[in-house]
Amino acid sequence: MAELDDLKPGDEVPSRRPTAWRGTGFVARWETLLLVLLGGTIAYGAAVSPYFLQSTNLFFICLNVGEIAIMALPLTLLVVTGEIDLSVASMLGLAGVLMAELFKHGWPIWPAMIAAVVLGAILGAANGFLVTRIGLPSLAVTIGTLTLYRGIAQGILPTDTIGGFPANLANIGVVPIPGTHIPYSIAFFGVLAIVFAVVLHATPLGRAIFAIGAGQEAAFFAGIRVKRIKFWLFVLSGTLSGFAGVLWSLRFASARYDSGVGMELFVVTIVLLGGVSIFGGRGTIAGVVVAVAVLGCLQTALTADLIPSQDQNIVVGGLLLASVIVPNARDLYRRARARLRSAEARRHAAAAAQAEGQ
Repeated sequence: MAELDDLKPGDEVPSRRPTAWRGTGFVARWETLLLVLLGGTIAYGAAVSPYFLQSTNLFFICLNVGEIAIMALPLTLLVVTGEIDLSVASMLGLAGVLMAELFKHGWPIWPAMIAAVVLGAILGAANGFLVTRIGLPSLAVTIGTLTLYRGIAQGILPTDTIGGFPANLANIGVVPIPGTHIPYSIAFFGVLAIVFAVVLHATPLGRAIFAIGAGQEAAFFAGIRVKRIKFWLFVLSGTLSGFAGVLWSLRFASARYDSGVGMELFVVTIVLLGGVSIFGGRGTIAGVVVAVAVLGCLQTALTADLIPSQDQNIVVGGLLLASVIVPNARDLYRRARARLRSAEARRHAAAAAQAEGQ
């Protein structure tokens, strides 16, 4: 490259940041495309409902994605390392059930809430232990614990619904922060998003997380404690899932074993739609924040357009597939070419061996 040819000894070599993909003559960032998608989603919502952009509706948009957004933050870090946690919604449900049961049996509400968050941390630690110490793949482990944790919640609370939480706390889920139109859950998400962005993009821990995702063995030989970092990320995922379970139960002023069923699909969609590579090593918190806005606006717009919930799931599933395929198109293409070349080389070797035998 010309700019490298002009360098003199002692000059700093310019760095190049990886991009989502390189097109014909232009470089597009995934976050920019997300902003375009967000603009299109808002325009669609405003077209189908004159109330879409009203402050009251925006409050409910934020309210509907608050707990999902909170759980997406630790999952972002896990996916960047090349792991995944599909049990987040089950941990949310089990934490809410524990809080309700303790409150029902005479515990003060605050200790019951703290116990629910601690339970989430324990459940996350169980996932982390199975992945980092036993060596099982996180996909298989968390699919198993998804069912296990939900089954435990159902065993504790088979059919009943427990409510009766203090009104001042139950109002957290249905009223905005005084003087604003912002739900408490989104306020918590905003604070956590800032913390996660600083950690991931401006600290040695964040660089270690990216290094693990880019190459686990190389990171290990570079002195990064790969297993320890992954373990504590699973604990963090469980902790914030437990916290989300508390917020969920307060928002609905009740707890059931099936709270949050299927929510893991939306959490994973937000993370991957935010530009986090399913192969690890790439992603930004900013992209995840924009993806939260896209999913929240899209769900509300589809509901306003009277689209049935099952059809909405089709749209979300399509977004999930697109968010895996599009940002990783170059990697997928290279892998496909490598497989084809390997197969071609094996055919030539087999043909040569057969010719020598004759």
